[in-house]
Amino acid sequence: MLNSFLLLAEAVFYFGTMVTLFGFRNRIGLGVFVCALGAMHFLETYLASVVYVALPFGMVSPGSAVLFSGKLVMLLLLYIKEDAATVRQPIYGLLLGNALMIGLVLILRLHDIAPLPDGKLPDIAFIDKMGWLMAWGTSLLFIDAILIILLYEKLGKYLRNALFTRILVSVACVLTFDQAGFFTALHFIAGAPVAVFLGGWFAKMGAALAFSIMLVAYLRWFEARQIPAPRGLSDIFDTLTYRERYEALVEQAGRDGLTGLLNRGRFDSDGEAAVAASLRTAKPLSLLIIDVDHFKSINDRFGHAEGDKVLKSIAALLGEIVSPEDQVFRIGGEEFAILCSRPHPAARLLGESIRHAVKTSTSTSRFDITISAGISTVGETTRCLADLFALADQRLYKAKSTGRDRVVGEPGGNEADGRNTWTRPERSVGA
Repeated sequence: MLNSFLLLAEAVFYFGTMVTLFGFRNRIGLGVFVCALGAMHFLETYLASVVYVALPFGMVSPGSAVLFSGKLVMLLLLYIKEDAATVRQPIYGLLLGNALMIGLVLILRLHDIAPLPDGKLPDIAFIDKMGWLMAWGTSLLFIDAILIILLYEKLGKYLRNALFTRILVSVACVLTFDQAGFFTALHFIAGAPVAVFLGGWFAKMGAALAFSIMLVAYLRWFEARQIPAPRGLSDIFDTLTYRERYEALVEQAGRDGLTGLLNRGRFDSDGEAAVAASLRTAKPLSLLIIDVDHFKSINDRFGHAEGDKVLKSIAALLGEIVSPEDQVFRIGGEEFAILCSRPHPAARLLGESIRHAVKTSTSTSRFDITISAGISTVGETTRCLADLFALADQRLYKAKSTGRDRVVGEPGGNEADGRNTWTRPERSVGA
């Protein structure tokens, strides 16, 4: 228990000191943080080779479990808050510095070394062992840094709003890879037993959890400014991160500036692709066109700023109600569209859920807002986006002209309005 507590205390002390230096980078320079990071490299390698403590799940080295894991998290922090051009500097510095050390040791071995007065001679064999371990560890660090940046960027596509999970998964995966690689060297150079691998892996997973919690807390509480754009990337980090940043820019360019939903241009392109995929795979695809009833009166009575808030509130509601596979677009002033992989009856239910949510939402209820919707589904007479849109728009017009606050779908379906759950079937308005 004492060993576990001490390892946690070491992690907190290490992290707290390093982020303090990082936090003052605009005053004392980033070089202080980078130098401190490099200064710990020898200590972590030395501890990883000779200093171990016993824990219930195996033998653990503070150098590997705490210091190395912490350094990897510091490199990730440097990448998140600065850029790839900056994070490569300490990595290349460590790699080339260790190569320099090995070269100098090879020359030092040629000296005719005189004994000290007490008869002691330097342990060149120990320097050799440490040098090769540091070179191997730094080579792994170079790969680790590439992997953790790549994982962090790729996971952003799926976990953009889950920062803690994104960081934890990235750190845990890379530390697992590193543990296997570094233990291989320890086993052959220092004779480390398998218990060291197992104990080290469990300890590194604990370190991944602890450092991820601390990193997310630091980012949210102390680092509020936006991540700067990359500057002058020209190496492997450029290759790994440029595409992700480019895709993020393209994704942002296809979104509506007010609501953050996909815009009309994306509706045209994505809609055509979705209809083609539906016809090719025979999977259902429905389109809902939603219009806010009497929206102009909101602008006239309360002003355009309030009207914008209403649109953003409705956009947020749509995002909460639809499935992750569905796509939501703002295609006009107060008009929205949803492409969903559902048959017509399920799309009708989705429309009713949206209609009810808008009426009862605390963010829109004070305006007595209602919506009308028209629904169409890919079929024999709707084999392109234009036909699908025209039919849904026709049904939206029918919803508007027959009293609003209702969802209109294919003929023969049950239309619900704001007063009754069931009404008579509608007259045919198209295919």
